Amino acid sequence: MAIRRLGEMLISAGLITEEQLKQAMEEKASTGLRLGETLVALGFVTEEDVARTVADQTGIPFLPESQLEVDYEASRLLPENLARQYRAIPISADDDVIKVAIDDPIDVFKINDISFLLGCNVTPVIVTGRALERIISEAFRPRPADKVVEGALDPRLQEDLLDSPAVKLADELIHNAIEEGASDIHIEPQQDAVRVRYRIDGVLHTVDNPSPDIYPALISRLKLLSSMDISERRIPQDGRIQLEYRGREVDLRTSTLPTIHGEKMTIRILDKGRSITRLDDLGFMPDTLSAFRQIIRLPVGMILVTGPTGSGKTTTLTASLFEINSSEINIVTIEDPVEYVVPGTAQVQVNPRAGLTFSSGLRSFLRQDPDVMVVGEIRDSETAETAIRAALTGHLVLSSLHTNDAPGAITRLIDMGVEPYLVASAVSGVLAQRLVRRICSNCREAYQLPPDALERHFLEIPPEASVFYRGRGCHRCKGTGYRGRVGIFELMVVSTAIREMATAKAPTATIRKQALSEGMVSLVKDGLRKAMDGLTTIEEVSRAGLLDL
Repeated sequence: MAIRRLGEMLISAGLITEEQLKQAMEEKASTGLRLGETLVALGFVTEEDVARTVADQTGIPFLPESQLEVDYEASRLLPENLARQYRAIPISADDDVIKVAIDDPIDVFKINDISFLLGCNVTPVIVTGRALERIISEAFRPRPADKVVEGALDPRLQEDLLDSPAVKLADELIHNAIEEGASDIHIEPQQDAVRVRYRIDGVLHTVDNPSPDIYPALISRLKLLSSMDISERRIPQDGRIQLEYRGREVDLRTSTLPTIHGEKMTIRILDKGRSITRLDDLGFMPDTLSAFRQIIRLPVGMILVTGPTGSGKTTTLTASLFEINSSEINIVTIEDPVEYVVPGTAQVQVNPRAGLTFSSGLRSFLRQDPDVMVVGEIRDSETAETAIRAALTGHLVLSSLHTNDAPGAITRLIDMGVEPYLVASAVSGVLAQRLVRRICSNCREAYQLPPDALERHFLEIPPEASVFYRGRGCHRCKGTGYRGRVGIFELMVVSTAIREMATAKAPTATIRKQALSEGMVSLVKDGLRKAMDGLTTIEEVSRAGLLDL
């Protein structure tokens, strides 16, 4: 039988009149209360009248408050925020069934969601709103013996919950990804299947195809851990999970996207326990590293690190901070997110909901007497102009920008609305970079590149360069021939000639030609040097998308 609206149920039961319903609807609009609460507040019905009527209509048993027997350890299987969000709470647990008290069963998805979260079957019972509030308040009332919610649970109930297939699978996927050094996890529903892929060394690998039957519970589990609204499946959501893995802190940034086959979830893994990479370990060639070290030690100006998403810009900025950090200078950063903790610096996390953006954070920094300011990313004209003016008023500013090459950063800032003369005056240097896979040192082998190989033409490989390297594939690299990644770089130190070109709004190609004539080593050339040294392969240099630079 279809469920009717509450007002219709109560009129049909002879508990209220049409006029009383109309009055209650008007009152509800001004107070924001639910209809049942409004009718009770007006004295037209009692809470028990409402609960019994709904029970009769839905077929879900009604349990009077006088007959309630509550196992509060079972109640705490559902976190308090979700109990209040769903207006539902477990009151007993037997074998594979949990009895859940609710005061509004009209939302048909509620019980399904709770069943997914708890990993077992759920039987609902209807109680009054007053009884539900009492159970929730009592269940989560602070107790002297409490440490954490999980620690307060009956061990059997806690073990049952943790034995849920969805919980086990979620833990396994996350732990395996961290163990294998993955940067991202992709959980993707398809028409008749589910695919899980890890991004390792910049390349996606399929690692699992779990049963479609467990997929809804898996996503609900991950959304719960991420503090997302698990009842909302129609819009994208972002969340965060913090955990400890083998004694180190790991931060997971989660994101859901509704697709035609269900919600796709992506998890970005920020392993804060990793050792911080130093500039010497990033893959710089000696000449480039020496020049970069000189410009990041300038007292004023702007240094930009550019490249696409996932090219290692944050790692380079952090390594630069470790290079220049000392007790004699005041360093402040604003990041989204804070991926690495740098002792001795003041690091700020962007919080747009609270009004803390890159641009507003920068303005606040200027009142903190900084020597060095780090802006995680320049995303808009306001941030760009604020950062440049800071660089012109006696500060060193380090930031990142999305451009394909180093010269493109000049024209990009001008395109964002910054005056050309400000860009020309402020920018001291630009480092463009990419990440390519490093050849596995365990199975690396040399080979002769044929004189007529197409790569010679596309990458302009000189005839005398004939010996290159590749990985055969072994147990250490899991047959890929690669293990880890290395950076390839293009450093443009802004000269007087380039400043004049920036002021004149010269195109990127003109600035690039000038930088190359002054000795800038292009990304392609730097990649080739590393391929000839046996750090990477010419295939990786080609795959990095550098052929048009």
